[in-house]
Amino acid sequence: PYRNRELMSRNRLLEETSPYLLQHRDNPVHWWAWGPGALAEAERLNKPILLSIGYAACHWCHVMAHESFEDEPTAAVMNDLFINIKVDREERPDIDTIYMTALHTLGEQGGWPLTMFLTPKAEPFWGGTYFPKETKYGRPSFVTVLTEVARLFREEPDKIAQNRTLIAERLEQKPSETSSVQLTEPLLARFAKQLVAITDREHGGVRGAPKFPQSSFFWFLWRAGIRFGDPFAQETVRTTLENILQGGIYDHLGGGIARYSVDAVWLAPHFEKMLYDNAQLISLASEVWRETHDPLLKQRVEETVAWCLRDMRTDEGGFAASYDADSEGEEGKFYVWSKREIVDLLGPSDGHFFAGHYDVAEGGNWEGKTILNRLGKLEPLSEAHENRLAKLREILLQARAKRPPPGWDDKVLADWNGLLISALAGAARIFDRADWTKAAQRAFQFIQDKMSNGTRLLHAYRAGRAKAPATLNDYANMIAAALALYQTTGETRYIDAAIGWTEVLDNHYWDPSHGGYFFTADDTTDVIIRTKSAADDAAPNGNGTMASMCMNLFLLTGENKYRDRAEAILNAFAPAAVRNLFAHTGLMSGALDVLAPQHVVILGMDNERTKNLLATLNKISLPGALLQILQDTSSVPKTSPAAEKTMIDDAPTAYICSGQTCSLPASSPEMFEKTIRATRSIKIQSDTQQFKASEGSPPASE
Repeated sequence: PYRNRELMSRNRLLEETSPYLLQHRDNPVHWWAWGPGALAEAERLNKPILLSIGYAACHWCHVMAHESFEDEPTAAVMNDLFINIKVDREERPDIDTIYMTALHTLGEQGGWPLTMFLTPKAEPFWGGTYFPKETKYGRPSFVTVLTEVARLFREEPDKIAQNRTLIAERLEQKPSETSSVQLTEPLLARFAKQLVAITDREHGGVRGAPKFPQSSFFWFLWRAGIRFGDPFAQETVRTTLENILQGGIYDHLGGGIARYSVDAVWLAPHFEKMLYDNAQLISLASEVWRETHDPLLKQRVEETVAWCLRDMRTDEGGFAASYDADSEGEEGKFYVWSKREIVDLLGPSDGHFFAGHYDVAEGGNWEGKTILNRLGKLEPLSEAHENRLAKLREILLQARAKRPPPGWDDKVLADWNGLLISALAGAARIFDRADWTKAAQRAFQFIQDKMSNGTRLLHAYRAGRAKAPATLNDYANMIAAALALYQTTGETRYIDAAIGWTEVLDNHYWDPSHGGYFFTADDTTDVIIRTKSAADDAAPNGNGTMASMCMNLFLLTGENKYRDRAEAILNAFAPAAVRNLFAHTGLMSGALDVLAPQHVVILGMDNERTKNLLATLNKISLPGALLQILQDTSSVPKTSPAAEKTMIDDAPTAYICSGQTCSLPASSPEMFEKTIRATRSIKIQSDTQQFKASEGSPPASE
């Protein structure tokens, strides 16, 4: 570590809470954190800003740090020519979104580390991602870039102004669509078929490499597969999950998935493990299990939840952000094995048995080492053999625990925690796990207590401090978490929380001119522009989530303002969705909820018979449905199709309302199952663009 105290005093990251920023506190670079002080200093000195954005688990961020930011001659150039600002993209996603979008306007592919050059007023004029210390990879050396950018800023201000103006115009571009595109169910069914066509039928995922889990994408395909009775959409989701959960991207010892696979077969991961990926995996695998009853899905959900509770939960009950890809300076070192290590730990007989099922060979399967996987035979073994493997995995897990672990980013993020709370609440309901419900409730309470100021959320928490303004995604995901907990517990305080946070979004984030929610609030003062989009990234976009949540609130309260808001979201982003289907699958899932909301009401609190109805519901996929268990319908709004419904013969009775139509009552599990299957699907007739009720049979080929 750099120990010159005089220069360290000019590095202002020492008092930050972000683990990523603290990784750079000993750099000889005179880093500032993003804030008014840094921006004022740039204006005072009329110096350009070098903005470096990354995150704690980012491998190439570490590479650039070791090569350049820890190098005193490079740091001296940076300090002489620039005001240097370091940002944790997970702590300030609003800042990252602006400058990543700016990079895209330059025709560059995005990624991290993000290296952007700004005017003293924080206006972007040029940038890139990773720059090597020496010229290689077809990229100029970092110092060459620094000196040339600084020269242009001093000597050719017209070029800087031209770039700055062009980027600013594109960032501020207002929607120009006058199209009256409307998302309809026939259109969504056709979009699903188009998206299935780009998937890998053999290995799952989207064709090509690298492969990302793409949870929003496959959630929409699953929903469309159920809604439109599309067996191909359902099959591609099942294939994707099976390959991910048996692949090297999955941690077969500790549970959970890595961020992505660098190849096309899910073998070699980029080893960082993110909370948001695993939250979405739990949700998707749990929903697909309802339909398939595949024991692999249940096992992987249990293992991944166990990992979250064991390794990701902070002492205060929230969930941490990520684990690094690197340990001891090497990517993946914590996770990989040699055959000799395995045989020594397990003994010859068990060692060779284990090796035969987890692709363990003398030469390894990745850079001379072995990434454990079961891609060679996806189907499970006999119960006896699986039990034997489970015991051997436990021995290896205990041995692995003695290795130096990867870095842990223990900051708690409201949006990512919202995803996991929803996942835990849903999985707890499906698999009847009260302990998962309690974990979800504890995390929810932590965010209410420690990351809220009245009804206003804060985005990030660590070391006793909550900071960073909340984004749309924080509110959307916590609203979803609140309504998921309501469906699991029946406690109406969660509805109240969802209503309060929705009011904040409507008051501070809504665009009254063009519709849709901005990513940042109207009182977030340190951003140069408020971005607005419905495009997903690794997690679903808050606009798509809010389309669904507003419809849920309409069903729960009967207040038309929520339905109107949901429809306005779809209208605002429908043209963008039609232009780029792949990026808007979260919005399309929301559209399914707006167009045909599914509402399940179970009347009667008789424990045993109510449990039987719930068990029936849990073994048939009904994605996106809102569940209410009530003693009677006295609290159901009069505008709801479920209003004034009653129990049959004083026995617990279930109704399913789809859109404005409710099913006949079902008081037996057999009748309820029949009702679900008859109600959940429609059949699209492509020639007339009409649809009719279906028992789940596949639609005619288009």
